[in-house]
Amino acid sequence: MATKIIYFTVNGREEQAEFRSDENTEDLRETFRAAAEAGPVDILKLYNAKGSLMNISPRLPENTPNDRYRLEVVAVHCPGVPLAEQLGLDVSAVEQRLCQLEKKVYIDSGELPVSVQQMKEKMETFRDKLQGVEHLSWLGLFKDLTSGTTLQPFWDKKTLCKSEEHKQAVYEKFMKMSHLQITDEVRQYLRKPTFDNWQWDEPEMLVLLQQMYIDLGLISKFNIEFPVLAQWLFEVYRHYNQVPFHNFKHCFMVAQMMYGLTWLINLPSMLDDIDILVLITSAICHDLDHPGYNNAYQINAKTELALRYNDISPLENHHCAVAFEILEKKHSNFLCNLSRDQFRRFREGMIKCILSTDMAKHNEILSTFKSIIPDFDFKNKEHKSVLMMILIKAADISNESRPLEVAEPWIECLLQEFFNQSDVEKLEGLPVAPFMDRDKVTKSSSQIGFIKYVLLPLFEALGQLFPVTEEDIIEPVRKALDYYTEMQKALEEENSKKKKDSSHEMPKQNGLTNHTNSGHRVKGH
Repeated sequence: MATKIIYFTVNGREEQAEFRSDENTEDLRETFRAAAEAGPVDILKLYNAKGSLMNISPRLPENTPNDRYRLEVVAVHCPGVPLAEQLGLDVSAVEQRLCQLEKKVYIDSGELPVSVQQMKEKMETFRDKLQGVEHLSWLGLFKDLTSGTTLQPFWDKKTLCKSEEHKQAVYEKFMKMSHLQITDEVRQYLRKPTFDNWQWDEPEMLVLLQQMYIDLGLISKFNIEFPVLAQWLFEVYRHYNQVPFHNFKHCFMVAQMMYGLTWLINLPSMLDDIDILVLITSAICHDLDHPGYNNAYQINAKTELALRYNDISPLENHHCAVAFEILEKKHSNFLCNLSRDQFRRFREGMIKCILSTDMAKHNEILSTFKSIIPDFDFKNKEHKSVLMMILIKAADISNESRPLEVAEPWIECLLQEFFNQSDVEKLEGLPVAPFMDRDKVTKSSSQIGFIKYVLLPLFEALGQLFPVTEEDIIEPVRKALDYYTEMQKALEEENSKKKKDSSHEMPKQNGLTNHTNSGHRVKGH
């Protein structure tokens, strides 16, 4: 079996690691952990010579002693004191409460014991098999997809949910890591549009979300109990489904962009503390329990959500409702110390922000924003409300403002979700949007229209009010448009060449090619 030698520096020392290409990823990470003399829950990151993050895995590219990687511990476990002093918390009380919450979260919070939950899931899966198109062949049955049946869609919704074992593993790791102290370098990186989510796992992202509340000063300003914030973040994580795009990683990236815009624009100098709390929390909650099928599907398929919300932004209403259901749970209500008036303002702002992410409202909201830009007044409540809607919309669809190596994988995820939906719509005889049809759309064609007619108008309008966004946000989007325009041009040229080449080839009839007397091929009819 071939081996690799990786050269790196750590704590000023030059080191090297040798491993096989089939090495277990966790074993490899433990090797680097030992080299860095790091604790079991400390977060390590590997950087190349250009300062870019590298994924620590057996696929890590080989290097030489002249271009060593740099291994750093970017978050280290501190036993309470430094972080407690930073937050002004009673360490012993926090630790005691944390232990109690850890014991109760899966029982006292209203969750079924695992054994009962597993039995319930097995029964529900069997019931779904009896009802679903995908499994009916073994019974010799058939379901007419055009008959307007009231049965649930044929996919098993439970496959969207993470397993209890996976959630428990993430929970335990996050709780062990929740007191990690993040390095200043990573805290600054977290504020940048160039942040790369693909190099961080789920517990690490939960730690980074937690850090946003700390660095924005929201913990002290709203008397937030640190362990309850951690429980709330985990509850949010639990309620994001395993769908290709609208998943927890997307939630994190939208929150990270909102966080970055907050610092880039210096929003705390223009908005009040409740507004900042609304923006970052709305970004985290904006797609809770997304099923991977958009509003058009919900309405056309007459789903339970569409019926419940009378075809009015069914998904966004659902995301918002789930957010407040989580806050209703005592163990995860991190806003329990808000005054009645503060919570009223928070709820009002959350609802407006999350509902504004419905793309059906895009043109209306953008037109309103453009009309008030010349006379924008931060003291005007309505002006601020529209701005907050624009900000969360910008964060929600901001992937193209990121570096290509970060943004492009997200397009693949989005197209996969689109194709999944259009495949189901074809099976069920429902209308199919052309931009979601795998037979009609390409990556480049989908992005060109979206950037031209949605992204740039939105970001350029934001740039009129905040010129500071030009370099970090707007310019990368323009470059992305150029990139996909060139990609589309190359694709069209390739297709044109294929058509031209095929036009010179004659079809064969009965295995023989027709020829004229001169020996040239003639076209078949």
